Amino acid sequence: MLPRLLYKGFSHYLANQSTELEKMSESKRILIVGGVAGGASAAARARRLSEDAEIIVFERGEHISFANCGLPYHIGQVIPKRESLLIQTPEAMARRFRIDVRTRCEVMSVDPGAHTATVRGADGAESVEPYDKLVLSPGAAPVCPPIPGADLPGVRTLRNIDDMDAIKRIVDRDAPERALVVGGGYIGLEMAEALRLRGLDVTLVELAEQVFVAADAEMAAPVHRQLVEHGVDLRLKTSVTAIEPSGERLKVALSSEESVECGLVIMAVGVRPEADLARDAGLEIGQTGGIAVDEQMRTSDPDIFAVGDAVEVTEFVGGGSALIPLAGPANRQGRIAADNIFDRPSVYRHTQGTAICKLFDLAIGMTGMSEKALSRAGMNFEKIYIHAASHAGYYPGAAPINLKLLFDPESGRVLGAQAVGSDGVDKRIDVLAVAVRAGLSVQQLQDLELSYAPPFGSAKDPVNYAGFVASNVLAGDVKLCHTPDMLAPGDNQLLLDVRTDGEVAAGTIAGSVHIPLDDLRDRLGELPSDKELLVFCAAGLRGYLACRILSQNDLACRNLTGGYKTFKDATDAQP
Repeated sequence: MLPRLLYKGFSHYLANQSTELEKMSESKRILIVGGVAGGASAAARARRLSEDAEIIVFERGEHISFANCGLPYHIGQVIPKRESLLIQTPEAMARRFRIDVRTRCEVMSVDPGAHTATVRGADGAESVEPYDKLVLSPGAAPVCPPIPGADLPGVRTLRNIDDMDAIKRIVDRDAPERALVVGGGYIGLEMAEALRLRGLDVTLVELAEQVFVAADAEMAAPVHRQLVEHGVDLRLKTSVTAIEPSGERLKVALSSEESVECGLVIMAVGVRPEADLARDAGLEIGQTGGIAVDEQMRTSDPDIFAVGDAVEVTEFVGGGSALIPLAGPANRQGRIAADNIFDRPSVYRHTQGTAICKLFDLAIGMTGMSEKALSRAGMNFEKIYIHAASHAGYYPGAAPINLKLLFDPESGRVLGAQAVGSDGVDKRIDVLAVAVRAGLSVQQLQDLELSYAPPFGSAKDPVNYAGFVASNVLAGDVKLCHTPDMLAPGDNQLLLDVRTDGEVAAGTIAGSVHIPLDDLRDRLGELPSDKELLVFCAAGLRGYLACRILSQNDLACRNLTGGYKTFKDATDAQP
């Protein structure tokens, strides 16, 4: 009896597997709108899952898959060969994957009820293409503010290979003396660097009070210094009001009532999701303006998927809706959409916004939520700063890293991190990105076993060090204070500087009392017992040691996290 039951069960299993295989191999006609990261990934994955499917990719431009993050580096001649940016050509994709790639073709409309898309070809003729499944990957378009003169020939945006070629032609052929970059985000910063490398004078105009606005203001302060040190004319809290011809150049009027003459203007004020096709098809649009999708990358129509910069995502830490245009998520979303088209359950697990930007000799990176984002979301958080070396200080070439760690003051869960420095930023942000994704606490950061040798790190890696500092706070070993506390102490508070005489001579916080750490035990009697002491040193360590001495002698105290270095960055960043 038992063998018969086993046989019956095995037969049922084989029948189910056969049905699943038939579903997997079922011939489908899949239309993909747009290439690059999301669309090209979806197409390649779809072919790997089914040799029978008919896969057609429509791309408005000439290039189906290119390294759009590398465009500024070719303009700056860091990447000398244009061909290096062409990841996959239509011909190569057709040969290897048997995918029908149609460039210079634009999908004009989609009819979900009829399961058709109307396509305008390179010759201008229109055709109606039926589909079983449709993937939208239209990307995001550069925002073009309604500025008079923004349509002049010397005003450019940077989104694709054609844009790159046009900018490079201006730089190569016309050799303009000055360029003006509007916007201090990724593209704006990378273009400022690229144009300086080409020998141009560069003015960078940013409406906000800081560049790289995704990060917190004090973390962007070193980026401002880097720009100025490399000759960039940085104009914060400034906008462009008009652009007009001035002989063979352009005259750019600014909100400061000044004007700048230049031969090239780069508009890099941001991007917006290209959701018009989806909107016109009656698909749901999210509150941020991106295409609404579920965790399987499916839109409000079950046979239409959307991926990449055009979709609205869920922010991993806070759970809110967001637009986070990054190449890594777009690639994963394309793969996930293809999986679900062939009934292979696959889920996109939200976006945490891990990113990094190189600017001359500096890098700034972040993961998770910033302090600004946490405050907007009304989430409870604490923050610490450390200033550590990229590797062992006694080994040549060690560079400082400024690291900010944000965490839940109750559970210790890591909520986000930011770092800036000339070496080792990527390594630390990547480790902390994993910590955010895994839901690790700051206490667990202490236990991470990271690679160490003097040329690469320290026995106490900056990530471990940040975990130690934050864990001390959670354990109640020290209370923290921050820059606003130092700028406006209460009547019952006194600022205490525990640095050396030489450090204090170079600058201190107004109104502070100075007692060097090594003298503190012998001079406790000089400190008032009825006031809370706000203690600071250069980077935070000596302030912590001072607080341990003070608290064990029944004196109320708090330590300025990050010390005077963070204080200076925070006050430099204030409007």
